[in-house]
Amino acid sequence: MDNTIQTYFENLQSGDKNLQYEAFNNIIDATKVEVDWAYEVWDQLVDDLTNSNNHQRARAAQFLCSLAKSDPEKRMLHDFSAVWEVTEDKKFVTARHSLQSMWKVGLAGTEQKEMVIKHLVNRFNNCPSEKNYTLIRFDIIKNLSNLYDVLNEEEIKNTALNLIEKEEDKKYRKKYSSVF
Repeated sequence: MDNTIQTYFENLQSGDKNLQYEAFNNIIDATKVEVDWAYEVWDQLVDDLTNSNNHQRARAAQFLCSLAKSDPEKRMLHDFSAVWEVTEDKKFVTARHSLQSMWKVGLAGTEQKEMVIKHLVNRFNNCPSEKNYTLIRFDIIKNLSNLYDVLNEEEIKNTALNLIEKEEDKKYRKKYSSVF
């Protein structure tokens, strides 16, 4: 890992919220492509998924999702349940930020894509008992849309459209449909 990336990770611990935010965005930008330093931070990020600080939990989940494409050892297949758990965090903003990044795991390979889609479909079907379930459902459809936009696989689009059809409220069905 070069010094710049190392500094970004250090700045996440800064007391300056602006410096933290800048560091977060720079790390997200750096992980838009494969990187060779994923395993230098992987274990710490997995540990941070259960940190008492909700910001660290959210960042860890988002970074791990982004780093999945840089995971030739397929550690994500083992660590995914811990990452997914953050999508159900007691702090809704933490849960939502984590959920919104899940699609990136699907870019890592077929096994990861199938795992993500399975979890998204299951969550869509079972979330109506949750608070803010319409936002959760919207984020799930957006995840599928993002995955479809990159992979251009009709099966992903059909999965999303089938989920949208399950929505009984016309207002929300229309909102979810606007994503595709």
